[in-house]
Amino acid sequence: MQEKIIILDFGSQYTQLIARRIREMQVYCEIHPFNRMPELDSSVRGVILSGSPSSVRDDQAPRIDLDGIKGRLPLLGICYGAQYLAHFFGGRVEASASREYGRSQMRVVEPDDALMQSLSPRSQVWMSHGDTITSIPDAYRIVASTDDVAIAAYRIDGEQTWGIQFHPEVYHSTEGKTLLENFVVGICGCSQSWTPDSFVETTVDELRQKLGDDKVVLGLSGGVDSTVAAVLLHRAIGDRLYCIFVDSGLLRRNEFDDVLESYKGMGLNVKGVKAHDKFFGDLAGVTDPETKRKIIGRDFVEVFNEEAQRIRDVKWLAQGTIYPDVVESAKVNGMAVVIKSHHNVGGLPEKMNLKIVEPLRLLFKDEVRRVGLSLGISPMLIGRHPFPGPGLAIRILGEVTPEKVDILQRVDQIYIDTLREEGLYDKIWQAGAILLPVRSVGVMGDERTYESCVALRAVTSTDGMTADWVHLPYEVLARLSNEIINKVRGVNRVVYDISSKPPATIEWE
Repeated sequence: MQEKIIILDFGSQYTQLIARRIREMQVYCEIHPFNRMPELDSSVRGVILSGSPSSVRDDQAPRIDLDGIKGRLPLLGICYGAQYLAHFFGGRVEASASREYGRSQMRVVEPDDALMQSLSPRSQVWMSHGDTITSIPDAYRIVASTDDVAIAAYRIDGEQTWGIQFHPEVYHSTEGKTLLENFVVGICGCSQSWTPDSFVETTVDELRQKLGDDKVVLGLSGGVDSTVAAVLLHRAIGDRLYCIFVDSGLLRRNEFDDVLESYKGMGLNVKGVKAHDKFFGDLAGVTDPETKRKIIGRDFVEVFNEEAQRIRDVKWLAQGTIYPDVVESAKVNGMAVVIKSHHNVGGLPEKMNLKIVEPLRLLFKDEVRRVGLSLGISPMLIGRHPFPGPGLAIRILGEVTPEKVDILQRVDQIYIDTLREEGLYDKIWQAGAILLPVRSVGVMGDERTYESCVALRAVTSTDGMTADWVHLPYEVLARLSNEIINKVRGVNRVVYDISSKPPATIEWE
């Protein structure tokens, strides 16, 4: 049985980051909404209570029954979790005189405490809260303080229960990784055995048992997630996996043929379907971004369904769903939300009466890549930048036409090829070009032009939830501008997007 840490989410913006830090220790963990407590069987080694935008002093503050956890399993409360363990068990939490947000210097009060092991006497931590713990019950003992927060960290005598008012999971808490490792490995006793190889072995065995002799159909996109899911399934059930690769006409230049060729070398059973006319016809005259997404999603379902119906006796639909999709599909108030339409083949399970199998639903994006390498997939495929499900349609602001797609494909090819040639591609999380609904005056030779403007976008990130723009060298930007304007008819101006996420998003639509 796979040992694990359970993270109970109260709505913090950092909850997924806690999980990522624990996964980096090669320890498996799961995030669950606070009001949907999972079964705490013998595989659970410890529990973490996340932060929250709520205040424990509010009448509507999220509450949880800890009777089956506190005092029985190792428990760590972070920020709201720490305030919860103080406020509802006899301590006091009050509004801070000023919001405690940003860097603070933590001073270890009890260096021999299990949570404080190997930490420097003073280290930087990241605070983010409007309340503060002003008193703790008699059985609670302070183990760390800051200049402004006397009770920065505490433990409960006679229990393996701790609370900390800072965020060890964020980069700015310089020894946060050590503190989390003290809890997860030292206190909870996790063995750090959750590796890509172990995931592959376990998942392939589980897929064989789950699927038996059934047939499975999978929509390939050429992206990392669907490719790794396909190879995992192929290893488990072989030729009973049927893959369909739909070409909407909105892919990168030559991508349909290039990706099909790469799949042949992997032994996958793939059928490519060209459906340009259908997609372009349905997108004609449409300018609203969400409407474009819905049309593309609907058309994909229809094309995929038509091809899948040709395969007799299919029982399962495989999807490349990854863990952030799963976590984001339920808010902490228990209300389900819709996963972005381009992540999954929405509507197909009901239409085709298929059961769903999602081999990657436990993994973050970087873990998917490591699993892919463990499976022997080409680093060139594994290292590909994320590409939006609706394709270039959401990188063309306004109406999508074959002519605009052709322009953007040519620009995109120059951009991506140049990043590779300059040794920059693998240092970037995602790069793409956007065709703007803007025309501007230019001069080419002795002629006046009135042509399109393209924006180039490149960001660094770990999971796409936040992203910083890449400081591309001026020489590279100059080369890109020159080559695009000289080689792509219809473009006479190039700009570079220097917006981070938040407040901007990675894609423009």
